[in-house]
Amino acid sequence: MSKIILTGDRPTGKLHLGHYVGSLKRRVELQNSGEFDEIYIMIADAQALTDNADNPEKVRQNIIEVALDYLSVGLDPSKCTLFIQSQISELCELSFYYMDLVTVSRLQRNPTVKAEIQLRNFETSIPVGFFTYPISQAADITAFKATHVPVGEDQEPMIEQTREIVRKFNFTYSDVLVEPNIMLPDNEACKRLPGTDGKAKMSKSLGNCIYLSDSAEEVKTKVMSMYTDPDHIKVSDPGKLEGNTVFTYLDAFVKDDSFSKYLPEYENLDALKAHYQAGGLGDVKVKRFLNAILEEELEPIRARRKEYEKDIPAVYEILKKGSEKARSVAAATLLDVKSAMKINYFDDVELIKEQSERFH
Repeated sequence: MSKIILTGDRPTGKLHLGHYVGSLKRRVELQNSGEFDEIYIMIADAQALTDNADNPEKVRQNIIEVALDYLSVGLDPSKCTLFIQSQISELCELSFYYMDLVTVSRLQRNPTVKAEIQLRNFETSIPVGFFTYPISQAADITAFKATHVPVGEDQEPMIEQTREIVRKFNFTYSDVLVEPNIMLPDNEACKRLPGTDGKAKMSKSLGNCIYLSDSAEEVKTKVMSMYTDPDHIKVSDPGKLEGNTVFTYLDAFVKDDSFSKYLPEYENLDALKAHYQAGGLGDVKVKRFLNAILEEELEPIRARRKEYEKDIPAVYEILKKGSEKARSVAAATLLDVKSAMKINYFDDVELIKEQSERFH
């Protein structure tokens, strides 16, 4: 069986470090690994409209922002297929058929759906499109017969629901769909990077993000104002690591050579943590170290983005070609699905022959 990846992002704003460590960086590694036969990366604009229906311009403007972020981190259109969800009409049709295989109560029990509804204060005024997002996501994944889906841990319930839909479809009709495997980040700190304010999740709406497209000065300002240990008032005070955003970011971004480059008096991160916990190490010094590490990571991304920004029509052409390829693949899957469901009337030669004989 071919090894196929499907993943993507909602275009509701520029992508940030949470996206980068949670999925983007991994996607580039997987793309360059040579282990996968196909990689599809989707800009999920149709899904973004489920809770932005009254502001389509927001979604439309952010298509190019997400595409630029994709290209700037190193996603290569010659190695992966970048496409726009709304341009693949087959996904809507697949979603419609899958809806018959899922109950309302099952959707209500989905932890990710429950959390997102609470976050957006939808309560009883839940848009149906948003409520049925797990079904739509199942259509996205299965349309490309994806075997692997790299996502953050908050998406685990969604992938499990896709697997349930696949099993139900294959049992009810025939073995057409492929059950996907989830691929979580290897680094524990990367599974859910907190916001700069220490909140549980980096979020555009909370204004606690460091964006991939931020300037060096913007990144520095955000790092120097990061939440640490509120009780670590003096340099001599012992400091806590738990809930300390700066150290969480260091866990996610520090490299083997980071200390020799920027903080040679420490052998490794464990030594830095031990000094901080014992007292005698100030937050400013640790934050400057983090800023140097982030700048090393972000500067090449910034430079690539500036190059792509010089030819925006070329970026749209990349998305157009990717969408055309993605649609042809999704169309082939839809034919398989309709055949399994016995609703491929005009292609079913046996059905037509059988009915002809019946009426003669």
